[in-house]
Amino acid sequence: MVAELQPGLSFPLGAEVSDGGVNFALYAPRARLVELVLFDAHDSRPDQVLPFDPARHRQGVYWCAFAPGLRAGQRYGFRVHGAWDPARGLRFDAQKLLLDPYARCVSLERYQRTEAEQKGNNAERAPVAVVVDPRAYDWEGDRPLGRSRKAALIYELHIGGFTRHPSSAVPEALRGTFRGAIERLSWLRELGVTAVQLMPIQQFDPQDAPPGLENYWGYSPMAYFAPHSGYASGTDPQDVVNEFREFVKAAHREGIEVILDVVFNHTCEGNSKGPTLSFRGLANDVYYILRDDRSRYADFTGCGNTLNANHTVVRRLILDCLRYWVREMHVDGFRFDLASALTRGESGEPLPKAPLIADIASDPQLAACRLIAEAWDAGGLYQVGRFGGPRWAELNGKFRDDVRRFVIGDSHSVAPLAQRIVGSPDLYAASGRSVQHGVNFLTSHDGFTLHDLSSYSHKHNLANGENNRDGHDANYSWNCGVEGPTGHPLIAILRLRQTKNLISLLLLSQGTPFWLMGDELQRTQQGNNNAYCQNNPVSWLDWSPMRHHAGLLRFLQELWKLRRRLRLFAQTTPWTEAPAMLTWHGVRLGRPDWSDASHSLAYSLRLPDGSEHLHVLLNAFWEALVFELPPLPPDRAWHRIVHTGLSAPEDIYPPGKAPQIWEAQIELPTRSICVLWEGTRELPLPETAIDLEASGVLKALSPGPIPPQAGEESSPHAAPAS
Repeated sequence: MVAELQPGLSFPLGAEVSDGGVNFALYAPRARLVELVLFDAHDSRPDQVLPFDPARHRQGVYWCAFAPGLRAGQRYGFRVHGAWDPARGLRFDAQKLLLDPYARCVSLERYQRTEAEQKGNNAERAPVAVVVDPRAYDWEGDRPLGRSRKAALIYELHIGGFTRHPSSAVPEALRGTFRGAIERLSWLRELGVTAVQLMPIQQFDPQDAPPGLENYWGYSPMAYFAPHSGYASGTDPQDVVNEFREFVKAAHREGIEVILDVVFNHTCEGNSKGPTLSFRGLANDVYYILRDDRSRYADFTGCGNTLNANHTVVRRLILDCLRYWVREMHVDGFRFDLASALTRGESGEPLPKAPLIADIASDPQLAACRLIAEAWDAGGLYQVGRFGGPRWAELNGKFRDDVRRFVIGDSHSVAPLAQRIVGSPDLYAASGRSVQHGVNFLTSHDGFTLHDLSSYSHKHNLANGENNRDGHDANYSWNCGVEGPTGHPLIAILRLRQTKNLISLLLLSQGTPFWLMGDELQRTQQGNNNAYCQNNPVSWLDWSPMRHHAGLLRFLQELWKLRRRLRLFAQTTPWTEAPAMLTWHGVRLGRPDWSDASHSLAYSLRLPDGSEHLHVLLNAFWEALVFELPPLPPDRAWHRIVHTGLSAPEDIYPPGKAPQIWEAQIELPTRSICVLWEGTRELPLPETAIDLEASGVLKALSPGPIPPQAGEESSPHAAPAS
């Protein structure tokens, strides 16, 4: 029990443990009264309610008090009294227990979202903050890896879904937790991953979902400083803090950076009908962008509200939060969800030079961090290629769309593809950023998986309870002739080939490659392209098909090794800036076909010193094409290191072991990619050598448009027009 609150300090904000007690500091400028509510660890009812005395416990816009005798582990919340006047943007409700915006740990043991949405006292069914002493941990010398300027393979990982499935071979008590993820970090190292981008692990509201479902993705933030309590294997709420730290330490030991997907564009409090959990009951008119009708929220996020990120107080909250995750939790970087919303002013207007974006980029505590922006929002802002200056990398949504369109055989796709291959200079050259600032991705949590891109032409989201209205309609996918699962052997061959085509374009293009969890094992969501509320096997990574997809896994690993080995892919400027380095071709040398009806492209890449020379052939046409090959000196020859039209292990070779091409041209089967490497000519021609092009073997593996089986659906891309 606390006998009496003593005068406290207004900084730092939140609950700060010191010798003898805990200091509480809270921003609530228009509040008439603040009460500190303390809970016993084993009781949902308040154990003690301590009012702040405005004369002794208020400094300007901050309420602050020192509670002697309290320690880490204490559960607490606030009741804040003030005017209920939505027309003025004020929504004080003293019956609601409020979370500390700076809470470092949250307990959801008794939380009921519906009670926070309705009138009345919800203290026994509210989220409760837990006091944490971040000093009480031994980092054993760990530090962030600090690789912000180096190339990476970024792997988007969902902590819950990574090991939740029984096939993960993780002990049941650890499945879906930070400790469970530690058990499978070696998998990521063997795959070649250098950084994991964790889908939201800041405390989110799992109940922010349609009835009967659960918010799985986590894009519903509740407390920005707290790790999500559902990812702890321990029973004490504080366990989640140190378990996250254990994960970071273990990742760093494997040489893997940890990047957080942070959601500072909105909160889980939603629109005017949403729950009062924290920000709304403290300073609604400060934390959120409001419309001219102050009772309504501006929604540039599609989630009911938009955080007022460039208000000085909210800006400080975000910066304090980022610094905390770097300083106390040792993370290596951040991916900012719907980052364009963070460039809006207090009336929702786009700011040409948003203060928050500049502050993050120039903050000395964040100097070594990766900063990655999702450079758009749901209000129509699209800033890819011009977000935030040289410190900021960007998710390259145009890479995703243009590569997909080329691979499925869309018209008007060759010229855009060429830009994506060379690091998107049409997007980034004007800002002077390197090609590594573009984060190239084929798939992410939002949309189809890699497997589903070649298995479904339409979204199948009925399980989400929104009558298939949710999720994107423009997926640029193709089912290869049949919608969903099929036993048709030629369709299976074509789908695998399309998957390898997509992988090849990702890893053979300039930019930082990004990979979705489970794509290496052909994870499917059964055509659901918006599985945000599917905390079940639809979203979890099923490890059991590992042997079945060993060939694809090997293809990915070998191609990533090739990329890391070659200096061509270490260039920081587009290949087009050095004329001797890149030459475009078509089926005829030096004659690329940039027409709208074109479906093929070839290009040569050569280092100025001649030590590395590649020739890449791309055929997205529905028939085989014959490509001319560049002539080489008599003692040199082309060696086939990649061929997506062939089965494993012939689909990829290390350069020193690749078979030699004996002809001056090569027939490339329908919808396939081939990469040739200049090496030493092997003489004479072995008598046992087989010319695969002439033998017709490749043609036999080159199915054209495949008619659907009886009762199955065909895609409009099954026979695209030339």
